[in-house]
Amino acid sequence: MNDQQRPNAETAQDGAGTDAPVFTPRKNGPYRRVSEELAAWMRTGWADTERRDLRPVEQAPYTAKRRAALGARFPGERLVVPAGHLKTRSNDTEYPFRAACDYVYLTGDQSDGGCLVLEPAAGGGHEAIVYLLPRSDRENGEFWLDGRGELWNGRRDSLAEAGHLLGLATHDVRALPTALKEAPAAPTRIVRGHDPVLEEVLRVLRGDDEEAEKLAAERDGELAVHLADARLIKDEWEIGQLQQAVDSTVRGFADVVAALPKAEATSERYIEGTFFLRARVEGNDVGYGTIAASGPNATTLHWQRNDGPVRAGEMLLLDAGVETTTLYTADVTRTLPISGRFTDVQHRVYDLVFAAQEAGIAEVAPGRPFRAYHEEAQRVLAEGLIEWGLLEGPVERVLDLGLQRRYSLHGTGHMLGLDVHDCAIARTECYVHGDLEPGMVLTVEPGLYFQPDDLTVPEELRGIGVRIEDDVLVTAEGNQVLSAALPRSSEDVEAWLAERLPAV
Repeated sequence: MNDQQRPNAETAQDGAGTDAPVFTPRKNGPYRRVSEELAAWMRTGWADTERRDLRPVEQAPYTAKRRAALGARFPGERLVVPAGHLKTRSNDTEYPFRAACDYVYLTGDQSDGGCLVLEPAAGGGHEAIVYLLPRSDRENGEFWLDGRGELWNGRRDSLAEAGHLLGLATHDVRALPTALKEAPAAPTRIVRGHDPVLEEVLRVLRGDDEEAEKLAAERDGELAVHLADARLIKDEWEIGQLQQAVDSTVRGFADVVAALPKAEATSERYIEGTFFLRARVEGNDVGYGTIAASGPNATTLHWQRNDGPVRAGEMLLLDAGVETTTLYTADVTRTLPISGRFTDVQHRVYDLVFAAQEAGIAEVAPGRPFRAYHEEAQRVLAEGLIEWGLLEGPVERVLDLGLQRRYSLHGTGHMLGLDVHDCAIARTECYVHGDLEPGMVLTVEPGLYFQPDDLTVPEELRGIGVRIEDDVLVTAEGNQVLSAALPRSSEDVEAWLAERLPAV
């Protein structure tokens, strides 16, 4: 960012006298004064760039069905689903924007500050309107004097263009607070946590009654939970996006293997950066912070410092996923011997985790309880730990007391989609205590982690962490492992590495 050129109140000098126009941006206070001559010149000489041959985005038919289903669930009610806003990273710089998942799910749009409103129609049903920031105004200087102007941040779609792309009526988002205040009376719900301004508008409209606010919070929560429930089942387009995310992730893992010699000369951050390059080239970003954990760092579940050494003879636990440009993410983990072959003790731990994963995947099928695959994977791990003498059986005692969790630590999987831990607030009877249904996509990821300072295990096990994670689609017949292109068994992993590591 060129701070010498970007307009700001602190560093700029007045370019004219008191009669010069002053532009007041929405966020940072008045900018410098500019001369009438410059302001007039900046208003002229611009080509018409309106795009008139646009086709709807490919998910538009699917988002329309989702909106219709949502409206049918809440007849006669106004539903407000915001995208969220930019968040400050430091001073006057922001984090890259990522729109709220429910907003993306219902619109296909990713604009910061956007908002979907389902307005109840007099004859039944809803009119869907997406409120967006229009093109920058060139007459008042907004496009070059405002920090959010298009000369600073790039062109955005006009309201007409956005309407064609999304298949939705579009209005200026700056008019939304007034539109809500002047709209006909109707029960109104909002997905909270993304737009405090709109939440305050609705709070004021409801009045200061404490009971009314409590009821509104409950009703808003019902809207959010219903959306999470709906997102549990992926449609065919979403499944295609998840497969695309997984395919890119597989290529990212291959990139990392090819870069292992350079990582050994630097650190885990070379691995993180290598995978990130694939994510940015083929998608939007990584779907979550990459875990590139080498050696004993693999025993820290959420290791994201990625600043440790990469050493021959140790293993690399890489937990990473590419997020597509439509914001669907993969979530895959492999634990790889850095030198290309497992040692005997690494082999033993890896094979037990693999056996647990195999048992878990076999339980993924329609009509099976969601927890069945977790319970079966944990049983296999517990049996192995008992056989090794680390736990005292019988296995039912170990499982009842959860003793295996000292070494297995986490659950065996979660739903996957627009969020890496998708649909987390769905009703327990639909998710954790529910049954699997075709169209659900979940991870199966057992692991064993022997901490470097854990005196309950033999020294040879200390500092070894292994996790194997795959993304699995529930089908009508059973399941499909979306990430099957990455090898999983220890023998297949070694063969795969042998093709990519010249020194093996």
